[in-house]
Amino acid sequence: MLQIILNKAQLSDLALLQLISRETFYESFADQNTEENMMKFLDEFYSTEKLKQELINPESWFFLARHGEKIIGYLKMNTGHAQTELKRENGLEIERIYVLKEYQGKSFGKILFDKALEIAREINVDYLWLGVWEENTKAIRFY
Repeated sequence: MLQIILNKAQLSDLALLQLISRETFYESFADQNTEENMMKFLDEFYSTEKLKQELINPESWFFLARHGEKIIGYLKMNTGHAQTELKRENGLEIERIYVLKEYQGKSFGKILFDKALEIAREINVDYLWLGVWEENTKAIRFY
């Protein structure tokens, strides 16, 4: 069994977070989009400034997943006004769980999901939710 270490991302992890965010998103969706659309999305949603604002938001948390020295995935959760859609009082959104393709199918996604459940219990939320793009069948099967 491969070991994974989860660390809460700090502002000093911004470059690592940007790299793993862009890489995992590209791996997940490049085959369903044009290269131009992928680059536009990555530049907009995973820009240094946007990720910095998400990292410093006290209503959002990122956890980086490491296998040895390599960042292999991450988890992003939101509460309060940081939630993307429902914004329920005392709710927690699992916004992103991404793992590099070469590490998928090895329970790393489950470890990240379990971390979200642990945080939900710790902060005593009434509501835990996530959204998945209807075309993302791999994620739908996972959840």
